Amino acid sequence: MATAAEKVLAKVRAVCMDLPEVTERPSHGAPTWFIRDKKTFVMFHDDHHGDGILGIWAAAAAGAQEALIRSDPSRYYRPAYVGHRGWVGMRLEGKVDWGEVESVIEDAYRTVAPKPLVAQLDRLVAGKE
Repeated sequence: MATAAEKVLAKVRAVCMDLPEVTERPSHGAPTWFIRDKKTFVMFHDDHHGDGILGIWAAAAAGAQEALIRSDPSRYYRPAYVGHRGWVGMRLEGKVDWGEVESVIEDAYRTVAPKPLVAQLDRLVAGKE
């Protein structure tokens, strides 16, 4: 039987892997997603260095980290190591709004991806509407 962390990881993985040209491999001991196997855009963490948090670290556009933390400090935080670069941490404990998680992951992808892949994602999203 899958643990709560394994279930959350499976959902995060599905969202990330649904984006164009995304690969997954461990980085610093954590499941991490890359664009074209080079640029990191999301990392999954479960009790990273004993912080007790189950969640993701995601690339964020300029100013987004502060805005998200201000909007919901119980859900968002400034993560270790990458927070100084504007990345945002998102707790995935308790009741999780998976639409919000998808939005944070998609925004992270858009922040890091080259323009042709963002355009491809735009076409995919438009096709789903």
